Amino acid sequence: MSAPALPSYSSGTSTVPLLGDTIGANLDRTAARVGEHEALVECATSRRFSYPGLVAAVDACALGLDALGVQKGDRVGIWAPNCAEWVFVQYGTAKLGAILVNINPAYRTHELGYVLKQAGISVLVSAPQLKTSDYRAMVAEVRGECPELREVLFLGDPEWEQLLATGRSADRGLLAQRETELSADDPINIQYTSGTTGFPKGATLTHHNLLNNGFFVGEGCGYTEADRICIPVPYYHCFGMGMGNLAATSHGATMVIPAPGFDPALTLQAVQDEKCTSLYGVPTMFIAELALPNFATYDLTSLRTGIMAGSPCPVEVMKRVVTEMGMDEVTICYGMTETSPVSTQTGADDDLDRRTSTVGRVHPHLEVKIVDPATGLTVPRGETGEFCTRGYSVMLGYWEEAEVTAKTIDSARWMHTGDLAVMDGEGYLNIVGRIKDMVIRGGENVYPREIEEFLYTHPDIVDAQVIGVPDERYGEELMAWVRLREGADPLTAEGLREFCTGKLAHYKVPRYVKIVEEFPMTVTGKIRKVEMRSVSVEELGLEGAAAVKNA
Repeated sequence: MSAPALPSYSSGTSTVPLLGDTIGANLDRTAARVGEHEALVECATSRRFSYPGLVAAVDACALGLDALGVQKGDRVGIWAPNCAEWVFVQYGTAKLGAILVNINPAYRTHELGYVLKQAGISVLVSAPQLKTSDYRAMVAEVRGECPELREVLFLGDPEWEQLLATGRSADRGLLAQRETELSADDPINIQYTSGTTGFPKGATLTHHNLLNNGFFVGEGCGYTEADRICIPVPYYHCFGMGMGNLAATSHGATMVIPAPGFDPALTLQAVQDEKCTSLYGVPTMFIAELALPNFATYDLTSLRTGIMAGSPCPVEVMKRVVTEMGMDEVTICYGMTETSPVSTQTGADDDLDRRTSTVGRVHPHLEVKIVDPATGLTVPRGETGEFCTRGYSVMLGYWEEAEVTAKTIDSARWMHTGDLAVMDGEGYLNIVGRIKDMVIRGGENVYPREIEEFLYTHPDIVDAQVIGVPDERYGEELMAWVRLREGADPLTAEGLREFCTGKLAHYKVPRYVKIVEEFPMTVTGKIRKVEMRSVSVEELGLEGAAAVKNA
């Protein structure tokens, strides 16, 4: 009688223990250990901070917020591109036990107003503008709808500078007292992830969630204080603030901010000038860097490792990153905001095939399993099912949405990701699809339902269905199939985009539009998005993009 097949279950054993620190205590511990070592470089302004200098700036921010009346558990929003102040606020709020609410810089008034109200943000720290976006005007437009918002501080304004000055002159002993009142299991961060119910949901994360995930990502990259990490990925996402900042500060490494937003040339310039040993990015970022006409002129010989994550990683792009950028120890990470975010990671000692064609194995101190979505039972290795994970990384829940949380985290604390995966005999995983119809565009998770509900507000649209179609640059692009009211003027993609501009983040605006009389349906009346996608691929000539192989 042959032995039964191994179940698709794996646990991450480790001789390295979990950290029990709060984020603030861990930063102080690192600073005491590494002394005057460089902590943070902001290339756009040439500002540099040693670890003691960073701690002083963080403490000034924390004490300034305290003077504004910010207390443990209060929500402090940050709406800004990558900058040194983002780091000050991230660690400063953690030292107070306040809950930092990350607001996507691409948000427009519709989304901003929702997040300010849903999280109950009392203090907002904001950039004055970003590119063509006037943040001051947008905040003014929604402020009247947000009764709990009592303070707005724009970076660079006298009020912000006064906050820091107040903090610098305050008694730092107050922070030591605050530290005694904090638990590593306290919530200190809310990150909004697009929601299937039409609005984003606030994944609520603790010190323990974020600090340990950042630390073990850093362990996976082999970080020491000799490493210099180039972070072009956004801070509002776990990739930037967790896998980037917390991986660095938990190891005494250096954070390098190449630019406020992603720019391929400035990123490679920062790697060259700052002799970065590690580079982060979603696949589209690496593709843009490799495509620069003068790519070969940059000196990237300092690079050793890095992380590609955020959306499916094309195998050929990974191979080019290894061979042309010299990132011999580059890793792929897989995860989601709700899990702080990383659940699996490839290892530097994995062979090239596994490092370029899988998302690796389970992270230390975590469990993963692949289950049959219908029965919830673990499937044998080699079979497809839903990816589930359990452990220290799983969020507390969605902010003030207990029912939605219960649908995602089961009674045994398994996080159901909605992603379809396969585990091989040695525990390596491949992500092969999604149960739900979430679209991942250039590393941004987009739920069609949210966009569909917005499109219903168009006066000529009777019904709308949004799908993802393959795209060689972004992985996926959005396409809207719409039914128009009788007698309506024809609707073009340009017209629809114009309607969305200023109200939806740019990555949620459909690129393609198809006008239809009806949608393909099942016999039970459910819309067949799989069929819509296959029709769209053929009509748009996207077969080449659909054939790109991903990890």
